[in-house]
This record gives sequence, C-alpha cells and structure tokens, in this order.
Amino acid sequence: MLKRIFDIFFSLIGLILLLPFFLFISILIIIDSKGGVFYKQVRVGKDEIDFKLFKFRSMRTDSDKKGLLTVGGRDSRITRMGYYIRKYKIDELPQLINVLLGDMSLVGPRPEVRRYTDLYNDEQKKVLSVKPGITDYASIEYSNENELLGKADNPERVYIDEIMPAKLKLNLRYIQEQGLLTDVKIIIKTILKILS
Repeated sequence: MLKRIFDIFFSLIGLILLLPFFLFISILIIIDSKGGVFYKQVRVGKDEIDFKLFKFRSMRTDSDKKGLLTVGGRDSRITRMGYYIRKYKIDELPQLINVLLGDMSLVGPRPEVRRYTDLYNDEQKKVLSVKPGITDYASIEYSNENELLGKADNPERVYIDEIMPAKLKLNLRYIQEQGLLTDVKIIIKTILKILS
C-alpha cells in the first residue's frame, strides 16, 4: 500500500513537472520523422497480465516488425532524435503514465515482451509476481545493453543466453530486498548513472 502511494505521488509530481519538457520532446520527434509521438508496446506485467507500455518513439514507424531488440549504434531503425532520447533514457519517461495507471511501479523488474517471458524457467518466473518498474538493479547494471548487443554477431542469441539470465538474477535479488528504502536507493543510483 505504501509503495502504491509512493508511486502515485511521485509519478504525478513527475508528470506535472515534466509536462513542458514532454511537449518540447514531442515537437522534436514530430519534426524529426513521420509517425506519432508515443510508441506503445505490449509487455508482460504482474501475474503475467499484458499491458501497453508507453515510450517516446525513437524508431521509425513499424520498426518492431523487423525485430524486438535494438542493437547499438548500427541499428538503422533508430531516428536521429531517437539516438539521443535513448542515450539519456528520455524515451522511458512516459512510463510515468503506466505507473500512475497502476500497470507499473517506479522501481521493479523491467517488463519484457511475451516472446522472452515464455522462455523463463520456474525460478525466473518469480519476477512476474511483482509489478514491473521503470528502473531496477538490472537497468543500472546493463545501461549499455544496446552497445553490447551491437557488438554481437547474433544479438538475439546473446540476449537470450547471456544478458537475459543475468538481468533476471538481478531482478530476483530485487524481489528479496524490495522495500521503500531499496526503491529510493535504486532511483538515486539510476539518476547518478544517467548523469554520468
């Protein structure tokens, strides 16, 4: 209950304070390429229930039909503006809407697409017992994930065999340690990571 109050309060404050910035980014996205401002993708949430995750659009329209993973600087689907909003994690900010709606928390395991959650073993599926979040231990540890995939000969294989299991291990650690103080610590670490 306390976590939900924390989520509602800070997501609402965040959306109000960031509204002028959201409008500015929206204008830049519209000028830069054809398509809408937001990108909505179906992700798997708590108790394996699907929801639509909001992001600022950083790729050309229908790019997800060419693959679900983005692979660093060599991914031609990313727009000019998209490169920068991804680099500084600005594309993730509209997920404050998901937090306000109750689909997500500020902190929790990053939500995946069903194609990958279907590969989870029973232990890994425990991450689906809590609300997904905007940030977590794995987001901090793998902030350079796109670059790692960009260096791989087979990005999807590397993601499934190496990165995804490592991230899920960190997600399970979060579930064991979860609490308001842990969430505050992760939020501060995330902000410092972005600024650095």
